[in-house]
Amino acid sequence: MNFNFSEIRVLETRYGTAAWNMALDEVLMNCVTDIPVLRLYGWKPIAVSIGYFQSIEEEVDIQKCNHKGIDVVRRITGGGAVLHDSELTYSFITRKYTENILESYKLICDPIVACINKLGFDARFVPLNDIVVNGKKLSGNAQTRKKGILLQHGTILLDVNVEKMFSVLRIPSEKIRDKMISDVKERVMGLNKTFEEVAFALKESFSEKFDARLIVDEITIEEEENTKNLVKEKYATDEWNWKR
Repeated sequence: MNFNFSEIRVLETRYGTAAWNMALDEVLMNCVTDIPVLRLYGWKPIAVSIGYFQSIEEEVDIQKCNHKGIDVVRRITGGGAVLHDSELTYSFITRKYTENILESYKLICDPIVACINKLGFDARFVPLNDIVVNGKKLSGNAQTRKKGILLQHGTILLDVNVEKMFSVLRIPSEKIRDKMISDVKERVMGLNKTFEEVAFALKESFSEKFDARLIVDEITIEEEENTKNLVKEKYATDEWNWKR
């Protein structure tokens, strides 16, 4: 199958709350046409997202998050708990994709690798869903598929504050915490680039990868209203976030 697209709709929605960001991703997934959507965004306030199958109680120190003003939300994608702080987050939503999960991850991660390399690094895709530079992870990605539509979203780290990360994620003991902090510092890195620099390179790379014309757009009034409703009905509710 040819995975080139004539056009890609680009939404640069900047910074949103955790519930808003996850609700908008789902709304866009529900209304995507044959033209795929590339969305670029950040998180304000900073937030922790947990994977669909995880337990907030087991993964997140809610008391510390509340004290620090950090949002917490459950994703519709799998994977682990993530602190969203200094990063660019993207979503790519498409009706045309390969059924092979590994191939689909690589397909969408290829332009992210190209973006990072445009910025002067030597990045590579590491299955199933990571991107690394010199053995250090700087992008993690997750997928879900529903009614013939694929949503992949992920992070591109601009900077890493490991102490902040482990101050809100639950670790079994102080001894293990110290080792984990040390390990993560050795295995994770940020680009030390601005949001704008990465966004420009990422858009260019998606256009080149899929031979597509970029249509820079705004979310519609209907998409905005549906997102507000989904925040209230789902992503801001205890029923959704504490469901496991």
